[in-house]
Amino acid sequence: MKLYKLKSGTLLQSDSSFKIGPSFDWDQLLGQEELKSFLENESKSWKSIAESEANSLIQSELFAPMGNQEVWAAGVTYYRSRTARMEESEDSGGATFYDKVYNADRPELFFKATASRVSAPGGIVNIRKDSTWDVPEPELTLVISPKGKIQGFTIGNDMSSRSIEGENPLYLPQAKVYEGCAAIGPCILIQEEIPESTKINLEIHRDGNLAASGDTDLTQLKRKPKELAEWLFRANTFPIGCLMMTGTGIVPDGFTLKEGDQVKISIEGIGLLENTVGMI
Repeated sequence: MKLYKLKSGTLLQSDSSFKIGPSFDWDQLLGQEELKSFLENESKSWKSIAESEANSLIQSELFAPMGNQEVWAAGVTYYRSRTARMEESEDSGGATFYDKVYNADRPELFFKATASRVSAPGGIVNIRKDSTWDVPEPELTLVISPKGKIQGFTIGNDMSSRSIEGENPLYLPQAKVYEGCAAIGPCILIQEEIPESTKINLEIHRDGNLAASGDTDLTQLKRKPKELAEWLFRANTFPIGCLMMTGTGIVPDGFTLKEGDQVKISIEGIGLLENTVGMI
């Protein structure tokens, strides 16, 4: 089951069938503890529409599938991320921090974005003018209930200023949190678990040409979704639920984003999140 947030309502996909329903308060919707059961019951009276009409709505009316939920993130959860962070912070003396957190019991968790800083599918994600090395980070993103239950999965783009973070690990908030620093979408895959074989793919296009790409799968994710959700909810509360990016295993070598680039992130079973790069 996939849930889409549209300008004109709510779209629910079950296999190859589509139903269109009313707009919801997404703070209340994602605050449900049994989201799947709620949607199954509510959608009984929704209007069935053809796949062609559903695809047209997805192309023209898509919002990020969230309300005012906070977006959090986990770092150094893939070995590739560990090595990339060690390389970028070597000159600042921070390289050992990333090696230690990769092997530690406690994960690196950090605040990523408020809803106002999140871009919708097809929208603009930004790089900073005061950064010289910027990358998108394709991440499986958890949709978590107020009591810490994983309700579903979506795609997240954790835009990162690697030159700022590499200068000093204490600059992490400036490297990660700014206007247009994230994108979420295109939908929420409503289920409590996702196969470890699930593939994640990144493509970056520049002037119509493929400029960088990469792929990974969830077998490379060292810290599993339920573990990360459990750590996030220690000594923390989320009355309307939250979203949590789980880290990236794709870091293009020798590449930095430029204004106008097109970033395409796909996760098997969820869909495609596409955004254009701007500058702030």
